[in-house]
Amino acid sequence: MDIAKFASFITQAIITGIPLMYGATGEMITEKSGNLNLGIPGIMYVGGISGVLGGYFWETYGDKTNAVMCILVPMLCSLLASAAMAFIYSFLTITLRANQNVTGLVLTTFGMGLGSFIGGSLSTILDSGTTISLNATAAFFKKPLPFAADLGLFGKTFLSFGFLAYLAVIIAIIAAFILKKTRVGLNLKAVGENPATADAAGINVTGYKYAATCLGGAIAGLGGLYYVMDYVGGTWSNGGFGDRGWLAIAIVIFCLWKPDLGILGSVLFGGLYIVYMYIDNLPRAAQEIFKMLPYLVTILVLVLISVRKKRENQPPASLGVSYFREER
Repeated sequence: MDIAKFASFITQAIITGIPLMYGATGEMITEKSGNLNLGIPGIMYVGGISGVLGGYFWETYGDKTNAVMCILVPMLCSLLASAAMAFIYSFLTITLRANQNVTGLVLTTFGMGLGSFIGGSLSTILDSGTTISLNATAAFFKKPLPFAADLGLFGKTFLSFGFLAYLAVIIAIIAAFILKKTRVGLNLKAVGENPATADAAGINVTGYKYAATCLGGAIAGLGGLYYVMDYVGGTWSNGGFGDRGWLAIAIVIFCLWKPDLGILGSVLFGGLYIVYMYIDNLPRAAQEIFKMLPYLVTILVLVLISVRKKRENQPPASLGVSYFREER
């Protein structure tokens, strides 16, 4: 593989990894509170279609040459819809104490169904077949850094992305800092490890769980928005998101619940997801095997951390377990 082809591979790995980074960062924040939200794929799906819906209405009824509003409206729609989905999960699992695994899977099914319904309805209204295109809005999301072209191969490889790519990295770094260095982060980890002890220490367990889950859902939803507005250039197609939501959950395990490692893990998984495209004359059967690589790597990591049993590499002790204050 020559340098130009390798640089192209790195660029595409980063682009493919950004939606996964959003989903993984959001799920890490959620899981640190002890909530196992398997509804992340559905939340990301809703985040994407909500951004499309907001972008469509602004392009239709607003000024589609206004860059700020073309970006702000879809982002707000995506954040609010994703947070609302996470709030539904929180209400069911925290307040009503429903089973977290079942609730998350139901949320994924509901989110994908809702997104497909809205996407299909909007396609019918626009008479656009099976796809919806928002070229004007997507152009603002995809606009690279102005000085990227002046930096040659380095600029083209690492600085030619839209602002959402850099925002994903910034959010992951901030999340890692808060979890490691602040009282809020320490309290959140205490809630995830032992909510009864945290409650006895005066920490608002319910508040932390709600806040972490809703914030995590909102961040994950931006992954869906990035996929639609940047990755595929403003085109929505029902079912086009694929299994990226599940890959985001796999990255959480792979990166040992550490958002900063999630940056590298997302790019790695992005590369594994597309590496078959850069291998010449690869048979179709071999391509399908290569698509399994991210999941095989996750299984390997699970085996390794289970064998080594280092506490800092384990999930929060109360992950997936509903907290009953009366049993404290």
